[in-house]
Amino acid sequence: MREWLVLFTEPAIAVIDILALVLVVVSTLEAFARACRLMFSESSGRERREVWLRYARWLVAALTFQLAADILETSISSSWESLVRIAAIAVIRTFLNYFLEKDVAELEERQRQQLGVAE
Repeated sequence: MREWLVLFTEPAIAVIDILALVLVVVSTLEAFARACRLMFSESSGRERREVWLRYARWLVAALTFQLAADILETSISSSWESLVRIAAIAVIRTFLNYFLEKDVAELEERQRQQLGVAE
């Protein structure tokens, strides 16, 4: 039974990690291109925040995918050393995700307040 679990879980982990990698690469390239465009134009702080928010949302999504892969990996981990390593990585990713989501929520709230004042 364990062999079947490992047989199906390892490819799933690889696919999820690839999806996270694609999200990070594509969103980074997009954010870089948008930031370069803003650097050479008259841009407002609002436009720069929008670039950051969009990028941060994609990073949160990628971190969430990576956490899912970590959870799957712990289910097939066979040694305490690898389990501790995976757990440490998961904790770090969870903290990164938490603080990134918190920053995104604060920026979104600030934007809503500014739009409310401007209306």
